[in-house]
Amino acid sequence: MNGLLDYLRNQAPPWAWTGFAAAVALLVVLLVMRIFRLAATRATSHHSVLGLIVRRTEVPLTFVVSMIALNVVLQAAPNDLTAIGPVRHGIGVTLIAAMTIFLLRCVRVAGEAIVAMNPYDAADNLRARSLLTQTKVLTRTLYGVILLIGTSIALMTFPGVRQVGASLLASAGIAGLAVGLAAKPVLGNMLAGLQIALTQPIRIDDVLVLEGEWGRVEEINGTYVVVAIWDQRRLVVPLQYFIEKPFQNWTRKTSQILGTVMLWVDYRLPVDPVRAEVTRLCEQDKDWDGRVGIVQVTDTSNSTMQLRVLLSSENSGRNFDLRCRVREGLIAFIAREYPLYLPHLRAEIMKGEAPEAVPSPIPEPHAPESSPTPTAPQTHEPPPAPIAASGTGAAPAPN
Repeated sequence: MNGLLDYLRNQAPPWAWTGFAAAVALLVVLLVMRIFRLAATRATSHHSVLGLIVRRTEVPLTFVVSMIALNVVLQAAPNDLTAIGPVRHGIGVTLIAAMTIFLLRCVRVAGEAIVAMNPYDAADNLRARSLLTQTKVLTRTLYGVILLIGTSIALMTFPGVRQVGASLLASAGIAGLAVGLAAKPVLGNMLAGLQIALTQPIRIDDVLVLEGEWGRVEEINGTYVVVAIWDQRRLVVPLQYFIEKPFQNWTRKTSQILGTVMLWVDYRLPVDPVRAEVTRLCEQDKDWDGRVGIVQVTDTSNSTMQLRVLLSSENSGRNFDLRCRVREGLIAFIAREYPLYLPHLRAEIMKGEAPEAVPSPIPEPHAPESSPTPTAPQTHEPPPAPIAASGTGAAPAPN
């Protein structure tokens, strides 16, 4: 062993001692990390979340510690070694990249651990969905911040582009974000994402009605939200939409919801049997939660009245199915028990004199020409004598 050390010190090439020290440092790091992994695995064997964190961060942590060991060895190496400066700079940049990757992995694993500890597939999962939304938005925001800082620090190690790195760091300040919000919609969406994470107007798996479409929040990304429409379409909406425009959120406080069934029937239909039928239909339906199931007359027209059936369910999907089944059952009930009380068209017939005939504006066609029919002979009588005017005598007799 002493001979090897004397050889490395006196006869070996200049980089031999430094390379030997680097190899020993890497072996020590690997041995220590191996022992640490075994101890951490045994300590977290009964906790799935901690075990997940250990497994997902083992490789990047080993890489970071290895780069730190190499950096220490190179800093202790003689300054007159060939290309020692570029090698030190390369190891330093690699260490910065390793630290950036390690921090990104830690953020990702922390988000996955929070989601694993708070499953959101329960019936009423308001708290879990709130945590999931905050975790996803903050995780993506931290991704951007870590990448920006890591890239800036790496650039600042190069003298030629140090000014570029300083500019990137300056743009990460609050003033830079405010200016970027006014200048670039992308940064505006990122700021809207932070606002959504803090105030939570929407959450993952929320039921929304926007732009005339009903759907659930499927993804919340850094600049947009993906809404899964009921017919398997996807509506992609910018984050700023949820800050600037109104929309309906059916699960803001709870997933429980009320639904209505409207029926138009004849005035003569008794309402109490309909109420009894609604109660029977609701009690045998699995989607009714037992809170509300009432029948009310809410409107009238000149020939019918409107019945509103109000039903409650645990969520909007079950309520839709419940309303469809109750509507079908009520139509069948009325058609079977009260068929004459379905909507009718009423007409009033009154007795009175017939109106006078009105001549047709279309002229009648002329009769066809034919031979004249014979007529009886006419007798010509002399005209009567003229009456004399008053004050004169009688008219002279004719000759």
